Amino acid sequence: MPLPPADYFWPELQVQTSRSSGPGGQNVNKVESRVELRFHLASSRLLTDEQKLRLQEKLASRLTIDGYLLVVAQEDRSQLRNKEHALRKFHALLQQNLHQPKARKASRPSAGAVRKRLEQKKRHSDKKANRRLDF
Repeated sequence: MPLPPADYFWPELQVQTSRSSGPGGQNVNKVESRVELRFHLASSRLLTDEQKLRLQEKLASRLTIDGYLLVVAQEDRSQLRNKEHALRKFHALLQQNLHQPKARKASRPSAGAVRKRLEQKKRHSDKKANRRLDF
């Protein structure tokens, strides 16, 4: 199931701002441009139970004790741009950790590949045998 767009999660996100330690000169001391998104995984109505379980396993190290996923952005001087950064980070995090790779199907080498490998082994063996001196 594909993940919906990032703004789909907006109603369930809590946004908190604070003063950034990043660029901004004197502006850093007076403007709250750092953005922290909080998403409570267990109470989300937008994710299925399987998705919640998968995210809890994959993002265990990023979850708080209360079960919140935190995403922080302070790259920019603008609070609005940092909100956009944080939302993109959040969406990428969900997308990356909800992706299930296809199961690998076991396959056998083709007959031609096996024959080629054996011929190479035989050539290599003959080359080494020719180096030996028989007394």
